[in-house]
Amino acid sequence: MLKRKLARAGLFANGLVFFIATVNGRNDQVHVDSAVAGVDPIVRQIQAFDSSFADLDDFPSDILANAPKIRLSPYVAKFVRDYNRKNDDVLQSIKDRSASHFVLMDSVFTKYRLPIELKYLAVVESELDNTARSCVGAVGPWQLMPSTARDLSLKVRGKYDERRSYSKSTVAAAKYLRDLYGQFGDWLLVIAAYNSGPGKVLYAIKMSGSRNFWTLQKYLPAETRGHVKRFIATHYYFEGEGGVTTLTKRETLAYKNALNDYFAEQREVIEKNKLSGTDVVTTTTDMNEVKK
Repeated sequence: MLKRKLARAGLFANGLVFFIATVNGRNDQVHVDSAVAGVDPIVRQIQAFDSSFADLDDFPSDILANAPKIRLSPYVAKFVRDYNRKNDDVLQSIKDRSASHFVLMDSVFTKYRLPIELKYLAVVESELDNTARSCVGAVGPWQLMPSTARDLSLKVRGKYDERRSYSKSTVAAAKYLRDLYGQFGDWLLVIAAYNSGPGKVLYAIKMSGSRNFWTLQKYLPAETRGHVKRFIATHYYFEGEGGVTTLTKRETLAYKNALNDYFAEQREVIEKNKLSGTDVVTTTTDMNEVKK
């Protein structure tokens, strides 16, 4: 498990909206609107990726099923396969006991308008163990350092340590991740900064002249490079596919453009078939490789 020191939190702008659920904050449970409950899972996934895809309900299921998929970056593909194969027993064990923790985390991240897949960072950090403690003093499921925790309004006094509270520490982590996203606007850089601190990520950006993680990673500590890759691998283990938090900012834009192009093309096909009185014919496109 990862137990590394985190930097102090900064205050930055709010993150983007990724999900369309509402939250019962008092009970930390997700309350999904009745209109959302019947939404096609593929539609919900695409809308979770980017809330601008709000009008997909009129598409047939076969068109939705053929929408472009997120491709695993060649920079990390072998690592993901090897990591998940070697750690299958541990990851499956975590998965078997994760349900209640993930319901809580989903509700918190939804409340803070963050991708709920960020919960897999807690798997990497602590294996969801609230008693986890690192040799440098990071504690809890989110492995927060005392100073970071206090900056995020957690109480750390002797034996009383709110970093061990799943609900309170997840709220603190959500605030920190939101602030980091406000600074970097790229989820892979956020995951890197959560591990090493934003200062090291800013240094890597300066030294590389790039904000692309796969370009600047050589200027990051080896632990941080591995941390980001382990997060991506864990996401793929639990989800079976990638998501917005496994992409660089450039890859995210490319995927969104691929979705826009695909659905625009499908609308044209549907309209032509309506005019001609023929059945809908599905065409298939996929996301082009993103040049790094």
